Amino acid sequence: MRKIIIGALALLVIGSVPSVAQMYRGDAREYRQEQRIRNGVRTGRLTPGEARRLAQQQRRIDRAQARARYDGYVSPRERQRIERMQNRSSRNIYQKKHNYRGY
Repeated sequence: MRKIIIGALALLVIGSVPSVAQMYRGDAREYRQEQRIRNGVRTGRLTPGEARRLAQQQRRIDRAQARARYDGYVSPRERQRIERMQNRSSRNIYQKKHNYRGY
C-alpha cells in the first residue's frame, strides 16, 4: 500500500513539473520586461504615459498567467497565448524606448 501511494505521488510531482517550469520562465521574462520599463523611465526614454500603458500591458499578462494556472494545468494553447502576449509586449517596450519622445 505504501509503495502505491509513493508511486502515485511521484507521478503527480513529475507530471506537474513542465507547466511549473514553463511558467517560471515566463515569470522571469516578465520580470526582465518590467526592469526594461523601469530603466526606460529612469533614463528618460519613456514618457510617463508610455510607461503607464506598458505597465498595464504587463498586468494583463499577469492576469492571463493567473487564469492559466487556476486549474493547475497550463495547456499548450494557453502557454502559446501567453508567449505571444510577452512577445508583443517586448516589441512595444523596444518601440516606445526608441521613438525619441522621452528625451
